[in-house]
Amino acid sequence: MNQFDKNFWTERYKNNEAGWDLGAPSAPLKEYIDQLDNKTLSILIPGAGNAYEAEYLFNKGFNDITVIDISAEPLKNIQKRLPDFPKEKLIMGDFFDHKIQYDLILEQTFFCALHPSLRISYAEQMHKLLKPSGKLVGVLFTAPLNTETPPFAASIEEYIAFFTPKFNFKVLESCYNSIKPRAGRELFINFEKKYS
Repeated sequence: MNQFDKNFWTERYKNNEAGWDLGAPSAPLKEYIDQLDNKTLSILIPGAGNAYEAEYLFNKGFNDITVIDISAEPLKNIQKRLPDFPKEKLIMGDFFDHKIQYDLILEQTFFCALHPSLRISYAEQMHKLLKPSGKLVGVLFTAPLNTETPPFAASIEEYIAFFTPKFNFKVLESCYNSIKPRAGRELFINFEKKYS
């Protein structure tokens, strides 16, 4: 069993041990969202936590946003903040069991929450969950973080190795608009699904 399972994350939310939670959309993703014109894009935010990006999208009129998290706690928080958000789009479950395909998947502190042994599986599942020409966009950490418990980071070289088999890189660069505590430690990614 995954040692960082539903109970692990639920306890962190209940005990207010969510140091990754910014209380707002991350600046790099907010800026990306602001450039999106097509409000009908199907968007997935996996391992979404309190999903401030989903809230931002919803309030901007995007109408096909799916949030998935292994813990019910953050999903309850989203429902409290956004009572009109479609409940069927708030999914408590395992990302690796999800089957629906999307135009866009947003990555925000999900990769670093997974045990390093799942990284290749993560890239493969992201590929499966994207429609042809679908995009994986978001922020990945590069600074050494932890080795025993999340958050886990990786190097640029490791990210290239994980994602090259399944994605074309449109953008892979340091974030210029990270919040101060994360400055120099974040990569912005915009990857397009490769055809199999």
